[in-house]
Amino acid sequence: MKPLGPIPAGFSAIDGELAIGGHKASALVAEAGDTPLFVYSRAMIHARMAQLRAAMPERIKIHYAMKANPFGDLLEHMAELVDGLDIASGGEFAQAREAGFLPREISFAGPGKRDEELHLAIRAGVTINLESANEARRALEAAQALGVAPRLAIRVNPDFELRGSGMKMGGGAKPFGVDQAQVATLAKDIIAAGAEWRGLHIYTGSQALDADAIIEVQGNVLDLAAQLSVEVGSALPHLNMGGGFGIPYFDKDRPLDIVSIGSALDERFGNLPDVLQATDFAIELGRYLVGEAGVYLTRIVDRKVSHGATYLVTDGGLHHQLAASGNFGTVVRRNYPVAIATRFDAPAEEEVNITGCLCTPLDRLADQPLLPRADVGDIVAIFCAGAYGASASPSAFLGQGPALEMLV
Repeated sequence: MKPLGPIPAGFSAIDGELAIGGHKASALVAEAGDTPLFVYSRAMIHARMAQLRAAMPERIKIHYAMKANPFGDLLEHMAELVDGLDIASGGEFAQAREAGFLPREISFAGPGKRDEELHLAIRAGVTINLESANEARRALEAAQALGVAPRLAIRVNPDFELRGSGMKMGGGAKPFGVDQAQVATLAKDIIAAGAEWRGLHIYTGSQALDADAIIEVQGNVLDLAAQLSVEVGSALPHLNMGGGFGIPYFDKDRPLDIVSIGSALDERFGNLPDVLQATDFAIELGRYLVGEAGVYLTRIVDRKVSHGATYLVTDGGLHHQLAASGNFGTVVRRNYPVAIATRFDAPAEEEVNITGCLCTPLDRLADQPLLPRADVGDIVAIFCAGAYGASASPSAFLGQGPALEMLV
């Protein structure tokens, strides 16, 4: 038997069945018309935002990193809750505008921005987080052609990183951002060229569950921002401090202590140097806001025994839930939180393997968990599916196509 990750708080049972947003899983599937289906809970997103607002200093703005989940209905909901949006492509900009975000609420990061994306963002008044001196040159040329002053910030590749982060985005050689030793010179150049200076973006890593590590890196970010602002010779208008807040996916993972993080940040804000006194601060979060609010529902289409091992074969798989299959950066595969949605409160009695429908041994959704007896027609729930699920998985693989999605 292999353990499962912890099911997030906020789910309940109705008539013995998993309920999401007060609706039974089977009813949601019936409403959607089919499985596989991603369901996102509006109430759980609200609760997460309320907890975060209460824990963080009032001065900090909260931005949503839409790469975590760009589903249209969810994005419209986030537009009502957050203070800004971080995008990474022209396609995401179009989705953001459709969802109701204003251009001045949007910042655009990511290496490899195309010329047409730079033109689009500058024309609209989006803040561009520059990733290199060459990108700065192209942005200034685009702005000159358009006859406007571009809103430009610099994404910094700092010399430090976020300890214990699942994915490191700073420190050492990286395709992301401008090395910190080169930032001040570039900032002076773009200010001299007539750009509207929008400050710094310092993102060091993601999926950290160690509050002390996040407190440490936030302190380092503030120190570096102050140092660079002195070198630039200009007060800092805006600082995107990045995020890195993680969620529990696996057995023995524990929720992040955001109260300690907020308290430490509030203390730092009380002792800022003069160059940061008027700065607008933001944190950029994706999975922390929406990850635990999503569930992937997939129906069992076959039950079989092979060499004594029981397999529950579903109509879903890694083409929708690449991360849960262990194929999205995981070194050692471990089980996400999983349940039999249609037998949610039944006692666990058998060890099974849950697989998807794809013709590859990589298509594993749960290895040897102890679960209630399930059969063909039952619905499996994969939790922590609100981030990096539908849009981060190869839905076209083997012609399977995308899953359905709904916000309830």
